[in-house]
Formats: sequence, C-alpha cells, structure tokens
Amino acid sequence: MEVKIEKMFDFPGRQPNGMQAMEGGIWFLDQVSNQAMLVSYAGEVLKTIDTDSVHGSGITLDGTYLWLASTLTPTRIAADGPAILKADPASGKTLASYPTPGAQGSGAHGLEWRDGKLWMAVPPSAAVYQLDPDNNLAVLHSIPAPGDRPHGLAWEGDDLWCVETNHRAFYRLSLKDGSIIDKIEIPEPHPEPHGMTRWDNCFWYCDAGSGAVCRVS
Repeated sequence: MEVKIEKMFDFPGRQPNGMQAMEGGIWFLDQVSNQAMLVSYAGEVLKTIDTDSVHGSGITLDGTYLWLASTLTPTRIAADGPAILKADPASGKTLASYPTPGAQGSGAHGLEWRDGKLWMAVPPSAAVYQLDPDNNLAVLHSIPAPGDRPHGLAWEGDDLWCVETNHRAFYRLSLKDGSIIDKIEIPEPHPEPHGMTRWDNCFWYCDAGSGAVCRVS
C-alpha cells in the first residue's frame, strides 16, 4: 500500500487528542484546556466551547450531541472515575455522564458513532467496546485492541481502524474478534499518531505532543 503522510497545520490550541471529522471541519478535544474546538481543514478555528472533561481524549458526534471521553474524573459534575460525557455542541454543557468500561485509573480515548451505537478505545483494558446509549452505555460487544495504547478510531465503510500509538500505526480490525486485517505505519520522523479520524478518503491524525495535524492518503 502506497501511503503519503503530510503535515497540514499546527493545532491552534494546546494539546489535541480526540478528533472527529465532519462537513466543514474537524472537532478536536484538547487534553489540557479540555475545550472542544471545531477547526477547518485549513487550520482555522471555527468554534470553541468549554467542556467538563478532564484530560479529554476522545470526541464524536451522534448527529445531534457531542460525546466526550474524560480520561480522569470530571471535577465539575457528579462522577466516580473516568467518564463518558454527552454534551451540548452549542454550549459544551454536560447533559449526561456515564462510567467508562474498562477504566483503571485512566479512561477512554478514541470515540466513534455508528448505527446508533457508541464505540470507544480504552487503553487500560486494551480493548475496543461497542456501547448502547439507550441502555446507560451497557457493553454490547468488545474486541481486543491491537496493543495496550489504543487511541483514535475511524470507520472506512464497515471496517473500523484503530491507532496504536506505541506501534506508530493504524490497524484495520475485524469487528467479530479484533483480528488485524490491514496496517498502515507512521514511521519517524513523522509526528506520532494519537487522535485520528477519516474524511474524503483520507485519514487525519494529531500528535498530542507537538500539536501537528497530519493527513494520510
């Protein structure tokens, strides 16, 4: 597979981690400011909202609401440990919060939405979960992650891709059992992958350390 990796812009916040592409731009979740930022594909800030996440590291949309991963216990709402937050995309206000499956001191990173269900990558349990938002985020299905530091998730058709940051790679996973179908490596000296999303037949990823936002085509 021929892969082209391009740095597109520097994140206009502090430390990006969660990413979710949409028409007109990418939602980012900043793990230091805990703000959600909608940024154009050219790097222009379109919107910024405060959230209740702490060390926020995953973000997605269900068509109406934002879903956020707070890898540490949110301090401004009632929560017992790392939490998944359902938030108003206009104000950032938390509308509901849920415990994170597989959390052990830290919580989820990548989040994705598909057919009314929430998917998330959880490094402490090295697993990817499918959750039911209509039943208090009950776990419907889980598969092993490709390593112990899974981050961003993205759909390509019916296939789910997962970043394994320690491997500097994206893995295409079987939804049945987590077996690896394909792999894209992000070698040095390219920025390290953390958050990841997909738009217009390309992957986009961010490096929380350097703030670089890159496109993989």
